[in-house]
Amino acid sequence: MRAGSVTPQSIRFLAPLAPGLAHPRRLPIVKLSILMPVYNERATLTSAMKEVLNVDFPCDIELVVVDDGSTDGTRELYPSLTDDPRVTVHMHDANRGKGAAIRTAATVATGDYVIMCDADLEYSPSEIPSLLAPVIAGQAEVVYGTRTFGSHNAYSYAYVLGNKGVTTFANVLFNCYISDLETCFKLIPAALYRDLDIRETGFGMEAEVTGKLLRRGIRPYEVPITYRARTREAGKKLTWRDGVEALWILLRERLAPRRA
Repeated sequence: MRAGSVTPQSIRFLAPLAPGLAHPRRLPIVKLSILMPVYNERATLTSAMKEVLNVDFPCDIELVVVDDGSTDGTRELYPSLTDDPRVTVHMHDANRGKGAAIRTAATVATGDYVIMCDADLEYSPSEIPSLLAPVIAGQAEVVYGTRTFGSHNAYSYAYVLGNKGVTTFANVLFNCYISDLETCFKLIPAALYRDLDIRETGFGMEAEVTGKLLRRGIRPYEVPITYRARTREAGKKLTWRDGVEALWILLRERLAPRRA
């Protein structure tokens, strides 16, 4: 549903469903839907939403927030965050996982393109226009923001090694070269994203998205972005189990029959 005159009543409960190019002008015929899954992000949600809305985008945008069953008081913040008509907030009655929240957001999004943006401030929304630039220039259809890890921004060596391992596994399986499979910043045409029919409800959706794109022969255009990992104490949710699951999902997608 499009954002109109936004009030606390616009917060709805939904039933379960699914290099460096400058932008020269605004594109009135293109609209970007920024999909923000939220689960227990009371400490960062307000700042994350404000950062998104303060960016000077080269096109019209909407911010589609899906609260995935938060229980830490996050939901108390929404009435004060929905004054901007570009914002819509949707509620899951219980925690279903990041993939489920993104599926809900993609279903109600009205933009021509979608991009995921977490509410934890690990990524900078101000860099989203750099992903739009190659699309605007007609050089890309799908764009990934790829992270560079260093001692100042990595959560742990094991985390970085795991991400590189999963990404390398995908490169071997699909005979390609991508740099950062698990990046949150994936800019994809909305119609294509829906056609991928992502079914993973948790963090495995990142591997499923990339696996299905690579199986179709779609190679993401990569743009460097900054990254600031938070600690487990600050709320980081990804674990080694998610890495193992990603390997299985990639293998499953590689062995799946090709679409006719």
